[in-house]
Amino acid sequence: MAPLGPAGALPTSAEPLSRSIFRKFLLMLCSLLTSLYVFYCLAERCQTLSGPVVGLSGGGEEAGAPGRGVLAGGPRELAVWPAAAQRKRLLQLQQWRRRRPPSPRDNGEEAAWEEESPGLAGGPGGSGAGSSVAEAPQGTLALLLDEGSKQLPQAIIIGVKKGGTRALLEFLRVHPDVRAVGAEPHFFDRSYEKGLAWYRDLMPRTLDGQITMEKTPSYFVTREAPARISAMSKDTKLIVVVRDPVTRAISDYTQTLSKRPDIPTFESLTFKNRTTGLIDTSWSAIQIGIYAKHLEHWLRHFPIRQMLFVSGERLISDPAGELGRVQDFLGLKRIITDKHFYFNKTKGFPCLKKAEGSSRPHCLGKTKGRTHPEIDREVVRRLREFYRPFNLKFYQMTGHDFGWDG
Repeated sequence: MAPLGPAGALPTSAEPLSRSIFRKFLLMLCSLLTSLYVFYCLAERCQTLSGPVVGLSGGGEEAGAPGRGVLAGGPRELAVWPAAAQRKRLLQLQQWRRRRPPSPRDNGEEAAWEEESPGLAGGPGGSGAGSSVAEAPQGTLALLLDEGSKQLPQAIIIGVKKGGTRALLEFLRVHPDVRAVGAEPHFFDRSYEKGLAWYRDLMPRTLDGQITMEKTPSYFVTREAPARISAMSKDTKLIVVVRDPVTRAISDYTQTLSKRPDIPTFESLTFKNRTTGLIDTSWSAIQIGIYAKHLEHWLRHFPIRQMLFVSGERLISDPAGELGRVQDFLGLKRIITDKHFYFNKTKGFPCLKKAEGSSRPHCLGKTKGRTHPEIDREVVRRLREFYRPFNLKFYQMTGHDFGWDG
């Protein structure tokens, strides 16, 4: 006879059985949760693998130059990250790099964009928890996405100086499908002998579906530029930002005056002979504004349908409207709209609203929007008379009345 258990009860296997069922339940639950997690990652929603940590360099082989941003981990670690996470992080870095102000060039080009902090907290694809990035070395960016490559530009802003080209380029760089060089390459007017390989290397890396762009306003008045760009690609889309030639000339003079205060007055430079009223068309500030003359050279190599003429005045009064035309011309979805702009009354022109994760808005820098000197009204009147026939011809050539003679 078996010994009795506590309280005289017979022993039972119920307790070991309950523990076995509980263990199986836990294993099934863990398996289910693991499956859900894998599915979550495959759906590109896994936050823990959003991308590499980017911060300030702290030395080591992967760190690069002190004070520059680097990607945590080397190529071995990057290789095991999902492609979607790599793409997401690269797009974040590209978005920030588009928002950075252009650097001043040795050739005198001025920095035209206000600085902003590069934080991406809360931005698309970011952690939303105060994360920030600093610029990663160019080679490290290449590690993030193997298919990213440098292309020759499919679209170029070719002019005109003091027309609003910098504003247009910076507005366009907000678009996720536009990648552009910040500084002016001056390839087709100053560095053509360096070759297309050199020129291509200046371009930013792009993904499939993105457009590579650059802007150099002096191309429009360079006689060799049309043939050279056509030789690179007959399909290149050309954008020209134009402005009332009288106002443009005064703005051009104002910029020169800020660098060389000892230059002669605007009035003395405008005329070969003020008594006779003969305009000095050899002065570049005057010569650039004869748009019809320059356009004739371009139409020998490109059809008018491949050129878009943007109003510098409307770029100020209705930036979203002009950007809509530009986006249509480039075959881009209309992403840049009214919601991206606000009018800065102090500067007198539109600025980009504060971007997500940025500490301040994007706005043209102090070198833009200078106060023009007071010009003799009679000189202005004579200049308007001089430009009127050229303006009318330009309206006819482009099919658009810009209203400079109203």
